[in-house]
Amino acid sequence: MNILFIMYDQLRHDYLSCAGHPFLETPNFDRLAERGVRFTNAFCQSPVCGASRMSFYTGRYASSHGAQWNGFPLRVGEVTVGDHLRKAGMDTWLIGKTHMKADAEGMERLGLSADTVIGARQAECGFDVWVRDDGLWAEGPDGFYDEKRSPYNEYLKSKGYESENPWVDFANAGVEDGSMASGWMFKNADKPANIREEDSETPWLTDQTIKFLESATSPWCAHVSYIKPHWPYIVPAPYHAMYGQNQVSAAQRHADERQDAHPVYDAFMSNKIAAAFQQDEVRQKVIPAYMGLIKQCDDQLGRILDHLEATGQIDQTMIVLTSDHGDYLGDHWLGEKDLFHDPSVKIPMIVFDPRPEADVTRGTTCDALVEAIDLAPTFLEVAGGANASHILEGRSLLPWLHGKQPEWREFAVSEYDYSATPMRAALGVSNRDARLFMVFDGRYKMMHAEGGFRPMLFDLVNDPEEFVDLAKSNDHQAIIDKLYDHLLTWALRMAQRVTRSDEQIDTMRGRSARRGILPFLVDGSEVPQELTERYRRKVAQNFVSDGHEEGT
Repeated sequence: MNILFIMYDQLRHDYLSCAGHPFLETPNFDRLAERGVRFTNAFCQSPVCGASRMSFYTGRYASSHGAQWNGFPLRVGEVTVGDHLRKAGMDTWLIGKTHMKADAEGMERLGLSADTVIGARQAECGFDVWVRDDGLWAEGPDGFYDEKRSPYNEYLKSKGYESENPWVDFANAGVEDGSMASGWMFKNADKPANIREEDSETPWLTDQTIKFLESATSPWCAHVSYIKPHWPYIVPAPYHAMYGQNQVSAAQRHADERQDAHPVYDAFMSNKIAAAFQQDEVRQKVIPAYMGLIKQCDDQLGRILDHLEATGQIDQTMIVLTSDHGDYLGDHWLGEKDLFHDPSVKIPMIVFDPRPEADVTRGTTCDALVEAIDLAPTFLEVAGGANASHILEGRSLLPWLHGKQPEWREFAVSEYDYSATPMRAALGVSNRDARLFMVFDGRYKMMHAEGGFRPMLFDLVNDPEEFVDLAKSNDHQAIIDKLYDHLLTWALRMAQRVTRSDEQIDTMRGRSARRGILPFLVDGSEVPQELTERYRRKVAQNFVSDGHEEGT
């Protein structure tokens, strides 16, 4: 078995036709959903790029791996899916984006150089790199946002795009009156990007993926990580004109959400991203472009599936389609991600297992509470690796894929550290208190905010749009208490005992006694005789006088 682990950046769970979108057609996502299982209650571990991805790659919660926001390094030595799979005999490759920040200080402390195999893997989330491009080659007065070399920019230069930064000048900009119309400005989202469609980011990464598939030697896991449909929201022709303002769904927001709003929610509703998406004209420009980006992603997925089928690799390749988080797009008076409403924290997840054991679930949906960290143990089981539940905090999805009903989690958890955001300063909380937690039991979703704030509470059965914050009153305290009990259970998990498995602990228990460590014995009868035989021998020499022995 091989594993093709495809991630899209900032793809909403409900912006697929198989998930019920009224206008967007995604026949290739649907094609895979018809052959596999679509998980309808999948949640990311943190609704921000870096922290979410590090949870996918480590199989651990954000507070376990510690890389809780963009630019927070993943500490050196953190075990990743690449390490687990490589130990099981499966190569693990990166094609695209990780948003990973290497722990340079930790690597220097241990003498690890990034130009060695071990050092390179430490600096790349445990992956071997086919090509890495994080796709944010922004440039301002202080230089580039990402200071590494961009393979995509080098590709564009080789194709005749004359610029030091064609990502900015062509791939993410249109043209207006002979001047650049940057995709950073929402007003330009309806313009076609000034690039040949086949040279834009999504086809380029698909080309890289197919080159990998043509040369890879099994068994492998390939993490194909697309840059889109993440902003800048601009897409080349013909995708820029495929959807119009009449296909922009009304924003899912209610005036009551702004009345007596939770202070943290209010702070996010007051930031510049939210202010932009609260304008209907912004949504009417951005959302058709966002849909065009997704349509382009779907078409490129079709190229990959066609290649796998034509080469026969489809029969030996597990395929996963997912996203690191969603996009509010103006719902709940917000833009981007960050908080825990479904448009932000819920993610698409489609899994295709080609083996006969999965035939019973083909074309079905599963509403179990699934978390992003469940993919790492799934992959490890597929690879035939040894159980690593002392490290991995997720659970394998294979039982669901094979039609079984496993014992499963009662609640899902997500976390968000907003210490590096302007909202932390606006609220006046400390960096250490700028933390949010979501717990969702399948009906009730609660957000807890450190710093002395009240919680937020939603009943997704009676209020699926999440408009009514039940915690504004004291009428639901019993439910809040129950969810806090869940959160406490989660907080008390064994998260850091990662160097010894339960099996190793069982094996080592009592081992020291069999190696002669026998403290606290009165006369030796307390333990099996074989353990004390070494200490009951006749002495070979006696250096103690008889008088001393008698205490005289």
